[in-house]
Amino acid sequence: MTAKALIVLAAMCGCFDASRVSAQTVPFIDTEDATLSEVDVGDGTVHPIVTVDVRNGDYARGAYDDDDAGLARVPVHLSVGGAAVLTRRADGQGTLFLVGQSSNGFHAPRADERSRPRSWYESNTIVALSWRPVDGLSAAAAYAIKASPNGVANTTHEASLTIVYTGDNAVGFLAPRFAATKRTKGEGGFYTIAGIAPAFALTRAKDGPTLTMPVSAGVGWRGFYAADSGDRVYGSAGVAVAQPVKIAGAAASLQGEILAEVRDHQLARLDAPGGTTADVVPLATLSITMAW
Repeated sequence: MTAKALIVLAAMCGCFDASRVSAQTVPFIDTEDATLSEVDVGDGTVHPIVTVDVRNGDYARGAYDDDDAGLARVPVHLSVGGAAVLTRRADGQGTLFLVGQSSNGFHAPRADERSRPRSWYESNTIVALSWRPVDGLSAAAAYAIKASPNGVANTTHEASLTIVYTGDNAVGFLAPRFAATKRTKGEGGFYTIAGIAPAFALTRAKDGPTLTMPVSAGVGWRGFYAADSGDRVYGSAGVAVAQPVKIAGAAASLQGEILAEVRDHQLARLDAPGGTTADVVPLATLSITMAW
């Protein structure tokens, strides 16, 4: 699927509008590193969230994830999930949520990807129970199953604790987040990530574009990346520009993101022979997210 196909998909859902309908926010969780974010949604209790993205490659936590950073195969991911509000405060704001999503990656298969369906190389599913004790603060306990439908990688399971803060103050502006993950099936080991994602409005318009500057650092402890790999470190930084739009009543966003992932040299060497062994990997993503 190309960027043109993304536009066609959006057109099938409805016409674009400069306005966005948003009545509340819900916590949402990433399938790769279990970090939390906040998503604008409409009224109600159950909120479907769908994302389609095109990438120049697939790297997770600073390491090769079955598709190298280049333009040879251009992986496409379709993520389907949502959040359900389980309990609310007296003022109607949600306090307990069930959240989750399934992210599925597709690309032109390599010669060694012979199992069918050959193009479907990744399927990551995560479910979490999230608690919001005060406005802007969300924490969650999550469990993820990461599989490879075409058999290119082994199945792993992960249990995570994760937190994000987006309150209306100086700390909340930075949107700090942290996640700790234990691999319960697979190579083993432990992983931690911490990051910030300050956002800046680019215009005075209420629904104008927003510039976000995500920065994060992760550590894989005790052979998390591979047997006998020890403790490995990486960091990433970049920019993302998002434009809110209205698509079939959804609180939607078109986003472009460019990141540079910087790995310690030993972590970079682990990517051979499938991925690059460069210490710095450029990653670009074009995505559309729709939430109801």
